[in-house]
Amino acid sequence: MTDNNDSMEDLQVTYPGAGMFQLASNRTRCEQLNELVAEGKKTATCMPWSEFENDEGALPVAGRVDIIADWDGNPALIVRTLEVEKVKFRNVTPTMALREGEDSDIEGWRKRMTKKFGTQGKLDRDALLVFETFELVEDLGVR
Repeated sequence: MTDNNDSMEDLQVTYPGAGMFQLASNRTRCEQLNELVAEGKKTATCMPWSEFENDEGALPVAGRVDIIADWDGNPALIVRTLEVEKVKFRNVTPTMALREGEDSDIEGWRKRMTKKFGTQGKLDRDALLVFETFELVEDLGVR
């Protein structure tokens, strides 16, 4: 077995049923976002509802513990989902946007989200988003 598999087995004992995911689709962004979570600056994430329409089982669930992986697929952080909200893009509040930890204001958040998802035809003012608020449970880098 590889170290990665050994780590996952240990984590499945400590955090039964935890799924694993990455926060970004490229190495640099993944490292940046993981650092924001580790520092407590990023406590939320969101995706268009359309990402879950065909697999509602993939939706985050309040109370569930998950593993955030680094770019190489190694477990990096443990988070617990506190709240999951379905909210229209136009109804995201400044407080919600700032929880994502990536922007200094709601306008920056809207611009980033439109750039990220709008080009895929998944985002307009009435687009439904899944907004997940979470807390850091463990930083595996300091284990």
